[in-house]
Amino acid sequence: FNMADVTEKVMKRNHLTNSDVSWLVAHQANKRIIDATANRINLEEEKVMMNIQKYGNTTSATLPLLLNDYESQLKKGDNLIFAAFGGGFTWGAIYFKWAYNNK
Repeated sequence: FNMADVTEKVMKRNHLTNSDVSWLVAHQANKRIIDATANRINLEEEKVMMNIQKYGNTTSATLPLLLNDYESQLKKGDNLIFAAFGGGFTWGAIYFKWAYNNK
């Protein structure tokens, strides 16, 4: 499995289409992998959180850093798909519904 595979699997399991997804929150290993994941689910670039150009690959901190950087753009009810992989052939994805509006 890879990030695109698990992203598709989470979407299928939760009956989500690409139009249901508000944001892809993907591990920031490199832009090529992030783009490939977004392309696999036909997600527009505007819906893909990206900060690798700002921080580089921050390993396990990438997803929390993305949420921090994009929090002001998130709205209550947004559907987020988190997808990540790491050392030791680990990978995972979750479907997350954003719970609040930012002030």
